[in-house]
Amino acid sequence: MFLFLSKLLPLFLYPLGLACLLMVVALVMWWRRSRWVPIPISLALMVLLLASNSWIANSLVKSLEWQQIPTKAFPSADAIVILGGATKSTFPPRPGVDLSEQGDRVLYGAQLYREGKAPVVIASGGRISWRGGGPSESADMAKILKTMGVPASAILQDPTSLNTYENAVNVKKILKEQGIRRVLLVTSAMHMPRSLRIFQRQGIEAIPAPTDFLVSQQELEEPNSSPQATVLSLVPNADRLEMTTRALKEYVGSLVYRLRGWL
Repeated sequence: MFLFLSKLLPLFLYPLGLACLLMVVALVMWWRRSRWVPIPISLALMVLLLASNSWIANSLVKSLEWQQIPTKAFPSADAIVILGGATKSTFPPRPGVDLSEQGDRVLYGAQLYREGKAPVVIASGGRISWRGGGPSESADMAKILKTMGVPASAILQDPTSLNTYENAVNVKKILKEQGIRRVLLVTSAMHMPRSLRIFQRQGIEAIPAPTDFLVSQQELEEPNSSPQATVLSLVPNADRLEMTTRALKEYVGSLVYRLRGWL
């Protein structure tokens, strides 16, 4: 139940869900012939315009992504841990496992392995049964890792984790069984601050190896690069709305996890 509520309730705090809620309020007020109907409609419009604004979206994302930027080369570790959320299972008409937007996690983990940063790769992630089920994310990641040159003998799997807390708890068990102490933690840069704190709370010596950056120096400078770019940065954009939503999701997730004593 917690997992379901954790996915459902925050939707009313995210821009699209909040805008829809305000529109429902407007409809109820209109049905009651209230003269205040324009207020929730205006608020809904303001929420969507602000959330899809380049400056706001980039600032929110940067506040998370740029916290754990490596300042020097990674030291060698005992294992590379890749968190799930990066693949789409082989359901028709897909010819095989697809990578999602967060698929850089798997690619980067394989790259670190090929660079000799660790002898073992741990793929961590299950599938929520009521969201379609299918093979675990760890199994899908293992398939991609093998195609990128990581031998099956070097891949360990955690196929049951359904959230970041479970990732840390289950990986800790694997580390204890394998006698592994230090790991390179690979996940999306926006997800790294919360993930790193959770792993460290479990007593895991984790070195952050963020990837999948949505905001670089180029994205920060683009809105101010020309009048045309400035105008377009103010136009509503679904991609920027998604960026804002993902950033808010991380902040809400951190608050909930902190209240539960997980970080």
